Amino acid sequence: MDNKTKNKLINKEKLDVYDLIKNPITINTYNENKDNISERALRTYILKDMDNFLKQLGNGFCYIENEFKIKIGNKYNYIDILLFNYIYNCFVVVELKVTESNKNHLGQIQVYMNYIDKHVKIINQNKTIGIIVCRQDDKYLIEYSSDERITIYELV
Repeated sequence: MDNKTKNKLINKEKLDVYDLIKNPITINTYNENKDNISERALRTYILKDMDNFLKQLGNGFCYIENEFKIKIGNKYNYIDILLFNYIYNCFVVVELKVTESNKNHLGQIQVYMNYIDKHVKIINQNKTIGIIVCRQDDKYLIEYSSDERITIYELV
């Protein structure tokens, strides 16, 4: 638990989903060299141990689908992992990156989140949130994002 979350608890402020997610997230890569892992392999490892992955994210997360197919214009795109959080009543887009996160990743996940909000979620559900799982801890990028619904987690 970080200092921001501790202060919220002390001050009896409302916690949001990001306050409750463990960071960094541990993913079992079955002794494969993490420097050479592909996004596809990373997704496979997460899917093999989905229960552990969801537990690390916190309470209320449910698996919907991997490689969730969406059509933007004439092009198909695939959301790495789509989840739902029944406590926060919202969809969760998870993007997996085996490199350091960058502004292109933030733009990509924002497009996916907006798509889910427009075409998948129903009126009584909250806005979709996004999680980028990446190799390095780049939390500072969130400060520059216009969308507070996106958070970045380090892959261990």
